[in-house]
Amino acid sequence: MSNVRRLRSLSRRPATAAAVVTVLSMAASGCVTVHGEREVVPSATKAEADRALKDFLTAYNKADKAYDPALDAARVTGPLSAINQAGLKSNSAQHPDGNTGQVPLKLTDAKFSIPKKAGWPRWFVADAHANRREDMRWLFVFTKGSADQLWEASYLNLVAPGKVPELKKDKDGLAEPVAVGSSALAVAPKDLGKEYTTYLKSGGDTFAPGDHTSLWKAARDKNAKRRGLAIQYIDEPQNEGTFAPVGLRTADGGAMVFFSTHHYEKQTAAKGVSLTIGPEVKSLLKGEVKQSVTLERVSNQLVLDPAGSGKVSFLSRIQGLTGARGE
Repeated sequence: MSNVRRLRSLSRRPATAAAVVTVLSMAASGCVTVHGEREVVPSATKAEADRALKDFLTAYNKADKAYDPALDAARVTGPLSAINQAGLKSNSAQHPDGNTGQVPLKLTDAKFSIPKKAGWPRWFVADAHANRREDMRWLFVFTKGSADQLWEASYLNLVAPGKVPELKKDKDGLAEPVAVGSSALAVAPKDLGKEYTTYLKSGGDTFAPGDHTSLWKAARDKNAKRRGLAIQYIDEPQNEGTFAPVGLRTADGGAMVFFSTHHYEKQTAAKGVSLTIGPEVKSLLKGEVKQSVTLERVSNQLVLDPAGSGKVSFLSRIQGLTGARGE
């Protein structure tokens, strides 16, 4: 089996049952009809959104204190679940007594951008200040697949306050969702993952230069040529279920879009060269590292997608190690 095929054979499943059970179809906004629900309504009330954020925070802090992924598994889904649950699992293996030095996460000055749409799934964006990385605003996407489900956080990105875009709002203060197949944007949201993974392999002019585009690609290209170590990268878009992109119209006619991707990095050492495996990798490792190790990561991105044409620019990217396999 070729190296590429081996890389592709690694599990693509979300890291938790919650991310599997909550199967959502992020279709074009306003076009979902479930159980005859055709009326276009706000996805949540302000009180409901505020409660969802508080419930998530309570569960998150309990899980973070104990390093127990089960304690917030019901409150996360999609790429945030994959990153959060794997991180807690890794920390638990390294620190079996839990997070003894925990400073609980606090979120204040919360603002909500709630779109109106028909049917399910429903979602909204929460924008808050935190007592960690206080120079950033924390932007969450909360999603719900039916009236019987809990609100779950699917995306998290950190953005400098001055970089948070102004969103288009109607007379009632409601945001406008963007259809994932919209042809009015430089790149349709459903194609952002494919365009980004293509860019990381071959370059191009779809994305503006920056830390998460030109600089990251250059660093990876350089790493691939290290003496005594061969590195292969396989990057894949993630568009299914709670990993699907979601976006809101900005005041200038473009869109603020969250999307996710899946990344594999296979490191193969030359004969006589040893691989250095850190504790965060060992805690998630399957198999034995003899000559190579494949690292699996999930990344969620937040970008500005301009109207009409132009380059897509990154606002934030958060990536987490979700698995490792030795050979």
